[in-house]
Amino acid sequence: MAIEPGWAVILGASSGFGAAAARAFADAGLDVAGVHLDRKATRPNAEAVKADVQARGRRALFFNVNAVDADARAEVLESVAKASEGGPRVRVLLHSLAFGTLRPLVSREPKQAVSPAQMAMTVNVMATSLVDWAQGLVAAELLEQRARVFAMTSAGGRRAWGSYGPVSAAKAALEALVRQLALELAPFEATANAVCAGVTETPALAKIPGSDRMLDKARERNPRGRLTTPEDVAGALVALADEGSGWISGNVINVDGGEEIVA
Repeated sequence: MAIEPGWAVILGASSGFGAAAARAFADAGLDVAGVHLDRKATRPNAEAVKADVQARGRRALFFNVNAVDADARAEVLESVAKASEGGPRVRVLLHSLAFGTLRPLVSREPKQAVSPAQMAMTVNVMATSLVDWAQGLVAAELLEQRARVFAMTSAGGRRAWGSYGPVSAAKAALEALVRQLALELAPFEATANAVCAGVTETPALAKIPGSDRMLDKARERNPRGRLTTPEDVAGALVALADEGSGWISGNVINVDGGEEIVA
């Protein structure tokens, strides 16, 4: 793969797709700035990813901060700017934040339904924060020509699943924002694409009510007879960051082994 040197900024770098992508982009020659939000119990996951990036001979800047906090974002961008001074800047921005409210939109018991604040938080974290980071990179003049912007979406952006409504709305919004960024980043010759993984066993999936049934259905339906892995997705992200993929932009790209095409 031919990826020019620079930084990969990964939002949600300590587990799941973000962690696998951090390792894969390091293998491909990129330094990694990882943003994650972990408490004491899960902090070793982020430390392990950082160590793996460094073991591959790449620089690793990891920040245990809230990715939607403006001050935290400014801190991260300032650190990346200092680290990249005189050299390549950001080649890849990956939005892989998986934190939102899993509640029904309506309920006979009103307190069980999602609140306006919970809905707003979910859409902010899982959708509009992508715009905040893109704006920050452009304003700081950190986005390289021919950069790649990726956002992890899911089939839930097009389908209904119990208690998934707030996240589904966020994913649908995220895909719309990716299309708009593809248009507005075109002068940079940069691309923006949403990546829709097949059903993958991750910590985020485990929080969805009924996820065991979702996993069983995916195993039955997938033509490969197995679930998608974070490493499958990371390999696709590296391929899409290749110089030869510069004309692919504004899409929702399925990375699922053909799972989506099977009825």
